Amino acid sequence: MAGSVLVQGIWADKWKADDAERLYYEKLTQHHKGDCASIAAQIAKARQHITEQLESLSSPSDKMTQADVIAINKRLSALEAENKSLKEKVATLECRLGGTCEKKTSAAPAAAPEKLKKDGDDDDVDLFGSDEEEEDPEAARIREERLAAYNAKKEKKPALIAKSSILLDVKPWDDETDMKKLEECVRSIHADGLLWGASKLVPLAYGIFKLQINCVVEDDKVGTDFLEEEICKFEDYIQSIDIAAFNKI
Repeated sequence: MAGSVLVQGIWADKWKADDAERLYYEKLTQHHKGDCASIAAQIAKARQHITEQLESLSSPSDKMTQADVIAINKRLSALEAENKSLKEKVATLECRLGGTCEKKTSAAPAAAPEKLKKDGDDDDVDLFGSDEEEEDPEAARIREERLAAYNAKKEKKPALIAKSSILLDVKPWDDETDMKKLEECVRSIHADGLLWGASKLVPLAYGIFKLQINCVVEDDKVGTDFLEEEICKFEDYIQSIDIAAFNKI
């Protein structure tokens, strides 16, 4: 700090520092210019080398192209000759095919009546009759025996008969009615498929009893309408009849 003078806040030898800074930047600029020149020289040298290489390859390339052109011309001539030969063969085949089609077209109308004639002959064939004529007699006999055995077995098997159990309430006129005689009248009704069962007297009121009697009927032969109609014929003893229970057996 001895060489620098500071008077009332003023740096007296500042010019020295400015000169030193200027010199520094001048040297730095010269160094960068040298580097740029070196890079430019290298680029120019590379371009020159590429140009020389291309010029050295230009003459052989022309010779190869000429040789290739000669070979290509020969190949084209051979292909043209082959194409011409193929066209001639195709034309010959088309002519042959055209003649064959004309022959087939002319022969078709003549073949149609022959086909119709054959179809008419087929209509006369009895397909079902031929099967019957060619049937083996032994097989037919065995089939008939089996059918007869099946039918006989089916006939022997008892058919299922639908039956019903009916409980009847038979009511008299009054307490003076002879209930024993009333029951005899009811049991006197007979019909195919009707079977009378147990009975008893059931009190109603005021000393009057009703006859409760059970019967079993075959549904196909005897119905409830038949029973009511027959029992009500004994009107001297019977006032009314009701069905107390009806069950399938």
